[in-house]
Amino acid sequence: MKKNLKLSTKLFYGIGGLGYSSMSQTLNSFIMFFSTAVMGISGSLVGIAIAISSLWDGVSDPLIGHLSDNTKNKFFGKRLGFMFFGIFIIAFLNICIWSMPSSMPEMAKFFWLLFGMLAIESANTCFGTPYAALAIDIAPDYNEQSKVQGFKTVFNIIGMILPSILMYFFMSSISISIQTGYTQQGYVNIAYINSALLIIFGLITIFSTLRYVRKNNIYNYNEPKQKFEFSKLMTGYINVLKQKDFRSVILGYSFATIASAFLTSVGMHLFTYCYHFSSSQISFVLIALFGGAIASQPMWVYLSKRMEKKRALIISLSLIIFGIFMTVVTFLFREYVPNQIMFYIAIICLVFCGVGAGAMYSLPFSMYADVVALEQVKTGVNNAGAYTGFFTFTYNLANSIALLIIGFLLDIIKFDSSQPVQAMSVQSGLGGIVFFGCSIFFVLAIMCFSKFSIRRSDVLKVQMKEMKKEKNAVKNHN
Repeated sequence: MKKNLKLSTKLFYGIGGLGYSSMSQTLNSFIMFFSTAVMGISGSLVGIAIAISSLWDGVSDPLIGHLSDNTKNKFFGKRLGFMFFGIFIIAFLNICIWSMPSSMPEMAKFFWLLFGMLAIESANTCFGTPYAALAIDIAPDYNEQSKVQGFKTVFNIIGMILPSILMYFFMSSISISIQTGYTQQGYVNIAYINSALLIIFGLITIFSTLRYVRKNNIYNYNEPKQKFEFSKLMTGYINVLKQKDFRSVILGYSFATIASAFLTSVGMHLFTYCYHFSSSQISFVLIALFGGAIASQPMWVYLSKRMEKKRALIISLSLIIFGIFMTVVTFLFREYVPNQIMFYIAIICLVFCGVGAGAMYSLPFSMYADVVALEQVKTGVNNAGAYTGFFTFTYNLANSIALLIIGFLLDIIKFDSSQPVQAMSVQSGLGGIVFFGCSIFFVLAIMCFSKFSIRRSDVLKVQMKEMKKEKNAVKNHN
């Protein structure tokens, strides 16, 4: 059993998520606002396009996970070949999406968005699913898995902050809702930088971990290759959902993903049209959110060692709900407080949300990795890729449903991208979408995570037995 990974191995693995995270966060946070407020596509059409692509992303995850589990490439191993080709395709498609011609008719823009998102989500799967499974492969140990996920989380959150910083430099400092042409060029510039970062840091991870994979021979290439059968894959997915611990993490994270979709997809609308923040102010608000998440990482790593991961995660979700409650208060009094003062208050509220969100970027994946590792010990088969695919399929399915609903809700409240100042009824609708959507689904996430039953002692006990088996095997061999 591999454990006590070198610092360099954890560092080089984690850094691969930086460019990928920055690119993904730009899409997740800004594509709804870009498509509706900047490009003028109706919310329902945007919701349909993003939902379809997100659903396809979820469907393709188990497929790519299965393929990576059964790949026997002597040069790249199971995962790294998919990641290598994926980063170059993602980088190209990322630039294409943001370069949508603004002069096209609305339906043409819709199909540009739809096919662009379908293509990039397919490429994302080729990188993202094997990348997540690689962490389970190199660090099956309970504590090392938490550390690896911690490194990955730090770089992921740095990547999440980057779009806000880039937005500050490439967007106008006044309301971005009234500068369509200039704003689109800003998004295109950000896309070029994200694509470059994706390639650079992706290659660092691929070729650095390649040395580790070869040196430690972590894959058993004598394992029988499993024939792909879609029906068998879906049966495996259903069986996974029947297991309580798998189900609690998968559904808990899916509900948290829905809550995050309400915040990130409508958050730009909220801060622009309700709080009347400029693009530079929104940049600092988002930096406060993700800055709180990255600054809290040492705290969550410490708490996950002092208490069970489940308990630490529930505490983090409670902090997010508290931060949302504080933000609701600022929303109700936004018309009576000067803009600059409200800006500083909003930053404080988002820091609370960020501190809570810090655990969401690492602990659920670590908990899921524990379940997968225990299952692997029981069965003796490495299905980390397929299990990771099941995980991502579920939360992508949840995300697609959420985005579809959000798109229609924007039309229901009569959001009009051509109006720089929205009616009070529209502003109230935007606030309701964000605050009620976030609160309800974070509470559901807590209810699901509370069902998780695996404790640290359970994992360590199994790992000790495996270590004894390995020692005995070595003695018998000698």
